[in-house]
Amino acid sequence: MKSRENLVRLKQFQVNEKRKQLAQLDMMIAEFDRMATELELQIASEEKKAGITDENHFAYPTFAKAARQRRDNLRNSQNDLRMQREAANAALEEAEAELARAEMLESRGRDTDAGASARSAMIG
Repeated sequence: MKSRENLVRLKQFQVNEKRKQLAQLDMMIAEFDRMATELELQIASEEKKAGITDENHFAYPTFAKAARQRRDNLRNSQNDLRMQREAANAALEEAEAELARAEMLESRGRDTDAGASARSAMIG
């Protein structure tokens, strides 16, 4: 009986850890989005100041080029994080299913133990 309770606790811990991972991924995705948006505003400001929006123009602001590259890198990282989030979400669903099975097993075990105790009390 004790091992079943330990299994349930282990599965609950695993589910909680998966949920924390998802929350962290969500926060990182949101932070990257905020940073990319900030960079887009800086790019627009630099282009407006220079009066040049063509990246290939020889006088295009260097800061705007660098900011574009950083923004693109952030967007790529965001996409990678979204894929990681999908995998983490699938792992969470699997962990929740394992927890449900462990809880069911533990519940059945308690019922079986209670039934055996009742029978032995009737016999004794």
